[in-house]
Amino acid sequence: MKTLEEPPDFVHLILLTSEPAQLLETIASRCQPIDFAPLPPEAIEAQLPADSSPDELSAAARLSAGDLARARYLLSDSGKALRAAALELGRATAWAQLLKAAETAGEEAEETTRKALEEEAEAGMKRSAKDITDEAKRAGRRRRTEVLDLGLELAGSWYRDLAATASGAEEVVFNQDRLEELRGSAVSLDPSRPRRALELVQDTRRRLDLNVSEELALEALAFRLAAVFA
Repeated sequence: MKTLEEPPDFVHLILLTSEPAQLLETIASRCQPIDFAPLPPEAIEAQLPADSSPDELSAAARLSAGDLARARYLLSDSGKALRAAALELGRATAWAQLLKAAETAGEEAEETTRKALEEEAEAGMKRSAKDITDEAKRAGRRRRTEVLDLGLELAGSWYRDLAATASGAEEVVFNQDRLEELRGSAVSLDPSRPRRALELVQDTRRRLDLNVSEELALEALAFRLAAVFA
């Protein structure tokens, strides 16, 4: 905190956050906010392969948060499986599917990294078997964490869209390819419920950053989501 209060004259500190409302007021008051807007969905969609339906392309572009690589991933078989698992969690029915999808992605990343490192070792780069194993495991853990967080983000997007649909704001829906399902779920629904569900998903994402048990966190989330819509 002292560094922020009295920075050296030659220093510029850059703090990055996707949730500025979570910053302490003592920190926020010392910062000059600068918004970095993501690439618009239209720009992302224009770069996607045209072998998917227009609604699928629109959904992937909107859910990508301006990340072209993420949009392409969401259109892949693995991405579609993750999204399906995330929406099942969004319906508070199958948190284990989301965890399994993240574990599978982590195992694939670990194996891919291991093969790449072994090829480098065969080409003459000095790496012990232990170094290769350790680095491959780290890559697998990173990918597992990334995919699990993305899955929770996708689940949160479902609740966001459900609240928007229940409020009569379908034009801002991300999951454009599931509009009919959203409309059916939003009939006579109080928008405050999906908004509360989104808050619970976001809270779980923060807790995972603190290295809590992923399995217990997801199971607890599923129970809380069920209570919201009971």
